[in-house]
Amino acid sequence: MVRRILLGSQLRRLREEKGISREDAGYAIRASESKISRMELGRVSFKERDVADLLTLYGITAESDRDVLLALVREANKSGWWHQFTDAMPSWFQTFVGLEEAASLVRTYEVQFVPGLLQTEEYARAIIATNRPGLESEEIDRRIDLRMRRQKLLEEGTGPRLWAIIDEAALRRPVGGPKVMRNQIQRLIEASAQPNVVVQVMPFRFGGHAAESGAFTILRFPDEDVSDVVFLEQLTSALYLDKRDDVDAYVQVMERLSVDSQQPDTTPDFLAAMLKDF
Repeated sequence: MVRRILLGSQLRRLREEKGISREDAGYAIRASESKISRMELGRVSFKERDVADLLTLYGITAESDRDVLLALVREANKSGWWHQFTDAMPSWFQTFVGLEEAASLVRTYEVQFVPGLLQTEEYARAIIATNRPGLESEEIDRRIDLRMRRQKLLEEGTGPRLWAIIDEAALRRPVGGPKVMRNQIQRLIEASAQPNVVVQVMPFRFGGHAAESGAFTILRFPDEDVSDVVFLEQLTSALYLDKRDDVDAYVQVMERLSVDSQQPDTTPDFLAAMLKDF
C-alpha cells in the first residue's frame, strides 16, 4: 500500500514537471484519465510495462533512474505476510495492517479496549469470542494468530514506534474476568518499559477531554512524500483519512490528549495501582 502511494506520488511529480495532462498520460498507456488518477493516488496495482511507458513519456531515459522506479513497481506488487491471514480479517482491515507495518510511528487512542498491538492472547480471545459469538474455535484461533503476528513488529524492533493512549474506561472494563485483566495490565506495564513504546492513560479524574469523537489511530510514514493517515474503525468498515485538514484536526486532538493524560513516566505506577482492583 505505502509503496504504491510512494510510486504514485513520484509518477505524479514527474508528469507535472513535464506539464503533461492525465488524459495524455492515459492515452500513452492505453488507459483512461481516471486510471492515471488512481495510479497516482496509489489506489491500484501497477503494471511494469505501463510504468516503463510513462517514464519514457516523462523523459526518464537514464537506466539507473528507471531501474529504481521499476524496482519499486515490483516491490509494490509483492504480497505482504498478512495475505496468509485474509480468511481471518475483512478486506478493509487488510489495508490497515499493511499501513501499520510500513509506518514509522503509530499513535492511537482507545476508549473501549486495549490496543490490539498490546493485547495479551487471553484478552484478545475474550474480546473476539464476545464480539463474534458465532465464530468457530478455529476461526477465533486464526484471528488471535494474526493479532500476535502483528505484535512481533514491536517485539522484534523492526516495526513502528507505538504511542498508545488508553482511556481508563477500557482498563476498568473486566474483559475476560479478573485474572485476564491482571495479566493484561501487567502486560501494559512491561510494554511501557520498551524503548519503542509509549503508554499513557486518560484518567477518569480529568473529566471531559479532547477526544469527543472516540477512538482513532494516526499512522506516520518514514518517507515525507507519503502523508499521514487517520484510521477510524467502524462496525463493518473503516475510514482512511489523508486530507491535510482532516489529519491536522486529529493530530491536534492527539497532542492535547498526550498533554492531559497520565504522563509516560508515571503511567506504570498508575497501572500498578489498578492491579489491586482485580
